[in-house]
Amino acid sequence: MTIELQDAGKKFNRDWIFRHVSFTFSASTSYAITGPNGSGKSTLLQAIAMALRVNEGKCIWQNGTGQFIPEDQVHQYLSIVAPYLDVIEEMTATEFLHFHAQFKPLLPGISIPAILEKIGLAQSAHKQIRYYSSGMVQRVKLAQAIFSNTPVLLLDEPCTNLDAEGYQLYHDLIADYATSKTIIVSSNDAAEIDFCKKRIAITDYK
Repeated sequence: MTIELQDAGKKFNRDWIFRHVSFTFSASTSYAITGPNGSGKSTLLQAIAMALRVNEGKCIWQNGTGQFIPEDQVHQYLSIVAPYLDVIEEMTATEFLHFHAQFKPLLPGISIPAILEKIGLAQSAHKQIRYYSSGMVQRVKLAQAIFSNTPVLLLDEPCTNLDAEGYQLYHDLIADYATSKTIIVSSNDAAEIDFCKKRIAITDYK
């Protein structure tokens, strides 16, 4: 999967968040979007996901054969972790992953109990998510995205609310289950993006 931004710009009211972004995200490569808090990293990530439309330029998705992906189908090819996206707290982690898998199949060869074991939540598999700590909820978010069988993984501040053990889990999950994906991480935390091969600084497009 290839994602190309062509002279892309996004503004809210009269203020440009970024402008003249021309960049290609290649398949099976990891990228970091860096910049200070409030600089527009999340906005750029949402524009890449086509959750937000750019005001100028284009965002183009192509599959491995060069076929263009229609804008209304892009969501089928990506999974995302972000602070502004919630899980369904009335469900248990087991129920939530089963529910999510109805829309985006999980990676083949691993079961939901095995996933919960991997993220350290096997003992809480049948507890409602509303009773989880913030760190446990973040582990569920990481699981639903990383274990989705999608070619693109978008991560916005993916280690929010995680302790040192959670950071290590994040890196282990990326290394074990996401190396074949196109990964784009929006963060100014060096520990979240140290594995990324390429960088794009949002401040270069102001």
